[in-house]
Amino acid sequence: MAVSDRNLPAGVSVRSLTGADLGGALALSAEARWNQVSADWRLFLEFGTPICLTRNGKLIATAATLPYAPRFAWISMVLVTAVERRQGLARWLLRHCVEDLVGRGLIPALDATPAGRAVYLGLGFQDTWDMHRLVGRSGEFAGGDYDGITVRRLQESDWPQLLSLDKGVFGADRGVLLRSLAQRLPQASLVALRHGQIIGFTLGRDGRVMTQLGPLTAADNDTAITLVAAALSAISGPVAIDVPDRHAALSEWLAKRGFSGERPLTRMVYQTASSFDDSARLFAIAGPELG
Repeated sequence: MAVSDRNLPAGVSVRSLTGADLGGALALSAEARWNQVSADWRLFLEFGTPICLTRNGKLIATAATLPYAPRFAWISMVLVTAVERRQGLARWLLRHCVEDLVGRGLIPALDATPAGRAVYLGLGFQDTWDMHRLVGRSGEFAGGDYDGITVRRLQESDWPQLLSLDKGVFGADRGVLLRSLAQRLPQASLVALRHGQIIGFTLGRDGRVMTQLGPLTAADNDTAITLVAAALSAISGPVAIDVPDRHAALSEWLAKRGFSGERPLTRMVYQTASSFDDSARLFAIAGPELG
């Protein structure tokens, strides 16, 4: 990837992030109290385009993009260490990522916190829909006795159906990413079936402070709740799940089991208010850094 230090502050330079930078990248995300572990950063190294800013050889900021060809790409991991903030570095990184993606014919998209949203609006992003991060703890939860729905562990033979379902819901083929996530937390890699057909699935991954549950795709509320109940019963410890606001039934089900809202998020797309996903069947995202 060609990178340029045009208009960066004196002494700051940009380059591609490499495996040798994992320690510094982890330190940045931990400083921000984010949930990433080294496996998350390796996702960007393997499937995306991560970059970093350095001063005197020390890593001080990062950003990354994940392409979901042929239509769009995700921007995430925009981090600046505390002592280097308020110099416009985050805005520079965002603008650089946008220009790079547009130059490759991809539409930039991202999931924004309220603070980030104000910046992204000024860079040409528009709101598409809102969600909330809900946090709680795993436990033995019953999802309800819904006629005809069965849940079991994901099997290798399920992948063709699962990937076809996910492409229709997410809006792009992200098979390599989902297969990677399925290996991270296999006990939460579940499918829901009705009459032998996959009508929903959930995956999860380990995190620095809590498990991230998602993506969660389902045909309806009953299927989503059944999958979440099974996943929460199969894992342990604190859990985060990012649920679109339109799925109030799932949020209410989680609230009754001790989950509470941690922060809102907004899905944003560059220069359009239309998202690529089918939010009616998207009950939880993979995480704001992955889409």
